[in-house]
Amino acid sequence: MNDQKITINYIIVGILTVAFTWIFHEFIHWITGELLGHRQAMYLNGTAFLKGQDPTEAHRAIISISAPIATVLQGIIAFIFLKLRGWNKHAYLLLFSAFYMRLFAGLMNLIMANDEARVGQYLGIGTFTISIIISIFLFFLVYKISWQNKLSRKFQFWTIGTILVSSWVLLIVDQMFKVRII
Repeated sequence: MNDQKITINYIIVGILTVAFTWIFHEFIHWITGELLGHRQAMYLNGTAFLKGQDPTEAHRAIISISAPIATVLQGIIAFIFLKLRGWNKHAYLLLFSAFYMRLFAGLMNLIMANDEARVGQYLGIGTFTISIIISIFLFFLVYKISWQNKLSRKFQFWTIGTILVSSWVLLIVDQMFKVRII
């Protein structure tokens, strides 16, 4: 039987995994912009061009898609690790966090276009197309690992809860304090 025990250690690793996923994602946006020659600030949940920066639409699209690609790669790497090395509930957190982050970002496109939506608009393929494709792909990876390892509802509930609460706290802290990292 695979380890599906919910411990304080698992919850702490879940919180750290969400923080890692978000900060890694924003860092990829930041570094891509910097490599393209645009000075930016990086926050917990976003980047912003510094005053006087005016990137082209193509550069904006590249910066926007770079971090979702990195987040998808995070999910793929976690999936491959789980397939090759066997069950590891902490690696599963990396996969599930990647899925949740892209699904949540896709839902937020209903309010304001971000990442995949901006790229879809730039390419003329619609606001939701890329988000839907990425979310379905990552869901498939999560489903495949969940089914393969016969993950219990209780384990899934605690995983989802940990990731939801952690990400919401991160987003609230970012909104309230605009925590600038770089």
